Amino acid sequence: MKKSDIAPFFATLQAANPEPRTELEYATPFELLAAVLLSAQATDASVNKATRKLYPVANTPQAILDMGLEGLESYIRTIGLYRTKARNLLATCRKLIDEHGGEVPHDRDALESLPGVGRKTANVVLNVAFGEKTMAVDTHIFRVANRTGLAPGKTPLAVEQALLRRIPAEYLLHAHHWLILHGRYVCVARKPRCWECAVAHWCDYRPKTPAPATRA
Repeated sequence: MKKSDIAPFFATLQAANPEPRTELEYATPFELLAAVLLSAQATDASVNKATRKLYPVANTPQAILDMGLEGLESYIRTIGLYRTKARNLLATCRKLIDEHGGEVPHDRDALESLPGVGRKTANVVLNVAFGEKTMAVDTHIFRVANRTGLAPGKTPLAVEQALLRRIPAEYLLHAHHWLILHGRYVCVARKPRCWECAVAHWCDYRPKTPAPATRA
């Protein structure tokens, strides 16, 4: 994708969705952190289904610690890898209490030191909870960045760094959500829906996928 195409690409996404939001449900930075931790290799819908029952009962580090492993597992067992995630979430709660006064730190290194929290999760928390212009590269963003030519790269970190360099500053705050939603619903993995893509004009992907034939 040519540099001159990037601004109109994002201007179009912005016009369609001026204030994009994460599809994970949360009310506090801790609820967001816990939800993102639970969402690894799982759908946002499955996480929301579990946290709608969990958060009214326990939505702070101390309250979740008080549940214990079996208690926490009983609420999140419908989420993939729930046993590992339960252990990581409990360990994260303990570290938040011991080292951060029970609060989610506004610091990348501190976030990435939490059990089960990697660079992508830290970027989501920094962007969504604290309004930082970060780029959390998941499978959707990795695919869209490479397929469109927006920011080709062989690793998530390479794509993240290229996106941060290439996206104009005025679009950077919400770019993470625009790209995720575009990859989730339009530029899908198996057969991109090019025929209904609002930004196809600036996309390098060839050949464009035609619309399915309609039956007479």
